[in-house]
Amino acid sequence: MNTPCQAPKAGSYRLGSPAVIGMENLWVKFWYKARGEAPSRSRRKQLPRAEPGLASQHRSRFIQDISNFRLLIQGWWIMMRKSMGIGGLLAIFVFGVVAEVDFISRKLDFGLSVAPLTQGLLVIVLTAIVVAFRIRKPPKMDLPPGPMALPIVGNWLQVGNSLKHRKLAEMSKTYGDVFMLKMGKKNLVIVSSPEAAKDVLHTQGVEFASRTRNAVFDIFAGKGQDMVFSNYGDHWRRMRRIMAVPFFTNKVVQHAHFAWEDEVDLVVKDLEARPESSTTGIVIRQRLQLMMYNIIYRMMFNSRFENEQDPLYLNLKALNGERCRLPAQNSKYNYADFIPILQPFLKGFLKICQEVRDKRLALFKERFVDERRKLVNEAGVTNIGDKCAIDYMLEAQKRGEITEGNVLYLIENINVAAIESTLMAIEWGIAELVNHPEVQKRIRNELDEVLGEGNLVSESDTHNNKLPFLTAVVKETLRLHMPIPLLVPHMNVKQAKLAGYDIPAESKILVNAWWIGNNPDLWDQPEKFMPERFLAAEFTEAKSIDFRFLPFGAGRRSCPGSVMAMPLMAIVLGRIVQKFDLLPSPGLTKVDVTEQGGQFSLHIATHSTVITRPRA
Repeated sequence: MNTPCQAPKAGSYRLGSPAVIGMENLWVKFWYKARGEAPSRSRRKQLPRAEPGLASQHRSRFIQDISNFRLLIQGWWIMMRKSMGIGGLLAIFVFGVVAEVDFISRKLDFGLSVAPLTQGLLVIVLTAIVVAFRIRKPPKMDLPPGPMALPIVGNWLQVGNSLKHRKLAEMSKTYGDVFMLKMGKKNLVIVSSPEAAKDVLHTQGVEFASRTRNAVFDIFAGKGQDMVFSNYGDHWRRMRRIMAVPFFTNKVVQHAHFAWEDEVDLVVKDLEARPESSTTGIVIRQRLQLMMYNIIYRMMFNSRFENEQDPLYLNLKALNGERCRLPAQNSKYNYADFIPILQPFLKGFLKICQEVRDKRLALFKERFVDERRKLVNEAGVTNIGDKCAIDYMLEAQKRGEITEGNVLYLIENINVAAIESTLMAIEWGIAELVNHPEVQKRIRNELDEVLGEGNLVSESDTHNNKLPFLTAVVKETLRLHMPIPLLVPHMNVKQAKLAGYDIPAESKILVNAWWIGNNPDLWDQPEKFMPERFLAAEFTEAKSIDFRFLPFGAGRRSCPGSVMAMPLMAIVLGRIVQKFDLLPSPGLTKVDVTEQGGQFSLHIATHSTVITRPRA
């Protein structure tokens, strides 16, 4: 047995192997480090040029073992020379074991020594481990360009929490139409050209059709129990089919547009009945918000709210507002998304998210789903008026296609996607009409010319390019002020190719649809509100999707609500302009269209006061 307290020395014989020489010197240094001591100056000078050897009591044993394993160790060392950190430590340990040197803990009283019969097995096992390590190392990938990433945090320090459409647009000017950011453990691939967007959304629509997961949206989407944030597959296809039947088909729109037009007429009547609306002005968004809730809840539950002070409406609106606000707290959301190990520090924030989710789902269930189910069970669908969306969902639940949880999370999706995003787009449209009175006048002239003076625009008038300028106003609003500027993020489950680059599996793909729609290389004066751009033949005669204009995305995961949103916006804007002159509040020449948000949604920073002066 070797004496553990005696230091090894550099000897005077040569085995002829540079690998062994280097490893023995490393082992000698390691011995001193393990002891917590430093070799003398003369020893340090000696080590780099010393012939390998040990103190006399180790020498004969060491030579015998090295003779047995020298060829194996040399091959092992060559194999590991590119992994010096791991290879060096394993090499030191194996040589120490082969020479029967005790490894001493300064804090714990123990020693480790291995019998000669097990030394061969130990070397073989360690060799197998290292071979497996080298084999499993993934091949070098041709990744998209991007800023240099730091360990652990990646590009977080350079980008911060500003993963917004304008910031990413500026970065695309430096790194190209497809570039990558490392955000903690996540790869973010930003797409900023029509060609690359087409590849993600259409050409390789299946490969990039899934959704990323994170702690915040796992809470609000029930870990994929919904439709919007579920991965591409059988569950998503089933949920989309169940949602499409009562909501997103032309037949449904033709049936539901009477309720839309009725609610718009009620907005007009309320504005006419408020004296201040034609003098000092009102924040018109508040009344439009009630309109949107009533339109969607009539479609979902055959239910509506009487006025803006309805307690149930106020409670629902407050909870939906919290649901939209919480993910928009970028710093906390991004911590949970990019560095999951930090989630324990977000327990308070995630608990608030869970509480909001539980309150919303309980409200949906108790005040809408259960009441509708009770009504149907007592009277039958045929005796309670028109069949609504929840009836289709409950029938699917009875057939075992979905669970009650799926029903509630589908309602969750509709409350956010259908109500809030459409409301934001209508508010942007009103603001631009206030700031461009010449556009108001042109809309009126078109409506009077096509429909006849005094005839209000209806849903049937919004198709087949019957009202091209009104349609152009809707499209220009969505281009300039895209409610979801980066779309809902996509993800590739497996490694994929995009624009010639390798995209690692489970990368988060952000399509900067706002920048594609506002890039001066693709659009003439894109910063200006110019509806007439959409009157060009390239838009009016187009037979396929123009990937420069993607407010609803495209392909399999496109927003199915486009079949509702476009005609509804045309009806709201058209009828309000037919009835009112829209003006800024007294003392102003324009309303403020400063934007807020950008990572998830894009809305007006300050809800403007608008004068709605009835037309003579």
